[in-house]
Amino acid sequence: MYLSRNIDQDLTAWRQEQQGKPLLIRGARQVGKSTAVRHLAGQFDHFLEVNFEEQRQVHTLFEGDLDPRQLCENLSLLYNVPVQPGKTLLFFDEIQACIPAISALRFFYEKYPELHVIAAGSLLEFALADLPSFGVGRVRSMFVYPLSFDEFLEANGENLLLDAKKKATPEHPLPEPIHQKLTVLLKRFLVLGGMPEVIATYVQGHDLNRCGQVLDDLIVSIRADFAKYRKNVPFLRVSEIFDSVVQQAGGKFVYAKAHSESNHKQIKEAVDLLIMAGWVTPVTHTSANGLPLGAESNDKKRKLNLLDTGIFQRILGLNMADILFQNDTDVINKGTIAEQYAGLEILKAGSCYRPESLYFWHREAKSSNAEVDYVVRQGQQIIPVEIKSGRQGSMQSLHLFLQEKKAPYGVRFSLENFSAYDNIQVYPLYAVSDWIRKKK
Repeated sequence: MYLSRNIDQDLTAWRQEQQGKPLLIRGARQVGKSTAVRHLAGQFDHFLEVNFEEQRQVHTLFEGDLDPRQLCENLSLLYNVPVQPGKTLLFFDEIQACIPAISALRFFYEKYPELHVIAAGSLLEFALADLPSFGVGRVRSMFVYPLSFDEFLEANGENLLLDAKKKATPEHPLPEPIHQKLTVLLKRFLVLGGMPEVIATYVQGHDLNRCGQVLDDLIVSIRADFAKYRKNVPFLRVSEIFDSVVQQAGGKFVYAKAHSESNHKQIKEAVDLLIMAGWVTPVTHTSANGLPLGAESNDKKRKLNLLDTGIFQRILGLNMADILFQNDTDVINKGTIAEQYAGLEILKAGSCYRPESLYFWHREAKSSNAEVDYVVRQGQQIIPVEIKSGRQGSMQSLHLFLQEKKAPYGVRFSLENFSAYDNIQVYPLYAVSDWIRKKK
């Protein structure tokens, strides 16, 4: 079954361009890149898909002249599919397996812009790192993540609930029964995560045990990919650092805790590879004295989030029943799963054409533990964001940030309904994406 994605609209808009840039779809393995392209193909008369991992013989077509019209003529003959501008979608899948094909993308824009061309790849970032100027200004990138909570609601047919959620505000909260229903669905989403295969399995049978098996399969495949990252970083080391990212979630990542037998440089290289592969997202400390937030960031002070809460809780071994059925949801933050979820929702709610960067803040004065989970840009202002797993919690750090940085207001996400306390806006955790979109 196909799960509707937010990027479907962006893909359709790209398809309607008479002459455009080739599209390069980027993201971690199995987040739905190829499936979304095949769904888009239904809008074309013809679809020619080339998988460079499965069909090695096609590599030879890219060894010589990279003239796009000649390439298309040869591909048409090889696959017996007409290649006609405006009528054919040409899809290069697993393009990282054929470096010359990546280089060829720029020539489609320069010499054959009327043809719709999309490329995607699971470990694409490693190939692009070796081709830093492969198509600057000539190829458009689109970044894809696992499903968001909104997409999860839509997949489950909760469109009316989704519309009501989007309209709610601190001034106009949802009726309590509606709020409770959304909270129950959110807990389920935290357990499942947003990987398309997991959500499709859930929608088809609502069998959480079966979904757990799918998650286990995904984790095995993720670990198997570690061997493909870089030959100078041992497979086992990447796997160990991956586990350490999970264990250290929610706090500053301490390299010394990651692997006792590896030095700082080796561990950092493994972390960087996991970030490049898309499975780990850094949350970097910023002093937050002005914009851009990255101008005063410190890469030595980073938290590391996993890309999916379902995979995260499965590796961590959290009790699914606790998360799903306990009213006091402090259990959610046994792995800071609420904080992980909120960061992911911020990323997913951003533009698909530009990867967002995540930042946090802590007070740099001595003997102070004040920390704000996320700081987000809103126009020319910096807004502090605090994540609480339950319904209560101190907001001292949030107030301290507002006082020191003269921010106009702060936001707290929790399991409370929409509300406000003076200059603190309270949003339910299920409404992170709604606030992000409203602030633009």
